[in-house]
Amino acid sequence: MTAVVRRLPHPADFSAPPAAGDLNRWAEADRAARPARLARLRARFAAEGIDAYFGTRPEHMRYLTGFVLEDGEDRVAGNSGRFVVSGDEVVVMADSRYRLQAVAQAPEARIEATTYDLGAIWPALVKSVGGKRVAVESGFISHEQWIALQKAAPEVELVPASGWVEADRAVKEPAEVERIRAACAVADRALASIVRRIKPGVTERELALALEWEMRTCGAEALAFGIACLAGPNAALPHGSPSEQEVCGGQVLLFDFGAMVAGYRSDMTRTLFVGEPAARDLEIYEIVEAAQDAAVELLGASARGERAANGREGDAAARQVIEAAGHGEHFGHATGHGIGLATHEQPSLSRVAAEEPLPSPTVFSVEPGIYLDNETGVRIEDLVLYDTASRRLERLTCFPREVVVVGV
Repeated sequence: MTAVVRRLPHPADFSAPPAAGDLNRWAEADRAARPARLARLRARFAAEGIDAYFGTRPEHMRYLTGFVLEDGEDRVAGNSGRFVVSGDEVVVMADSRYRLQAVAQAPEARIEATTYDLGAIWPALVKSVGGKRVAVESGFISHEQWIALQKAAPEVELVPASGWVEADRAVKEPAEVERIRAACAVADRALASIVRRIKPGVTERELALALEWEMRTCGAEALAFGIACLAGPNAALPHGSPSEQEVCGGQVLLFDFGAMVAGYRSDMTRTLFVGEPAARDLEIYEIVEAAQDAAVELLGASARGERAANGREGDAAARQVIEAAGHGEHFGHATGHGIGLATHEQPSLSRVAAEEPLPSPTVFSVEPGIYLDNETGVRIEDLVLYDTASRRLERLTCFPREVVVVGV
């Protein structure tokens, strides 16, 4: 029988927001780590037979150069923030709107003036770094732009590159783990701050707004992603959006949300019960909790060196519990995903995850769920630190995962 939390969590139960000293220390840690990050990328050049790497992802730009575009800013930044890494140089592109920012944030890089016409500057850019074979982040550039670059400099061979920097980012440095941990604490405190406001009649949208306010005013620079606050039948939408639907007694209330702290993100899901839990919902909750326990137990044994496990096996451990309970068709998404500068990154816990052992140290979610169309939905999601060197699997999400009853 799942335990029931009798005392509602309080914000003071969780770690305090990061201080200015923490932010400064993390910024310095990134500056100190960048040469090694670039060296690991450059180590691939000879094996792949390339002269330079052309990057387009904002997360890669921040990781390798220090230049930061806020969430969504990349959609209006044109080619600003794209970058080239050669054997001995880093070039960051920035138009007049971002030039001073790029100079300040990427002092080790050469800042190259750009416009919205990348093809116009491409020949001179690749020539300046000696690029004859250039790796391009093929998953994040359009076919149209790829063709435009080929036409602009036909003498330069473009080589598709996928997963190079992503694989490096999956292995987390200590300062990266600290920021994810801090983002988890911000989210934990925020949910604890609003649980007493959950009453029948309040709307999903009102609660989502309250949760966002708590995160933004208590340590988060931004949301990690849009908040899901879903009541009753709406909880069957794994990635639904808040509506004017009112919360009702006897229903579940599912929150999926995360905070961003110094560029790094958290992600958690809690399914709360408004008033006395319905027997069906409580039964589903117990199955989901057992599924998460099974995955965590397997992955914990792997971290401790008792056995090796990969992302497919972690997914299977949770999925087998749900299938055995007769709800296999009601669990369609993956059991987990990596997280860091992006909300979804490597490694994956899924049926199509890599068969190689999990990287370490790394951080990923464990989030099984069961969803009954137009009836109800339950998901429990925690972020965990997987670290084989210290032989531990540590939950970074600290808000209680037992049954929490609100609205009474």
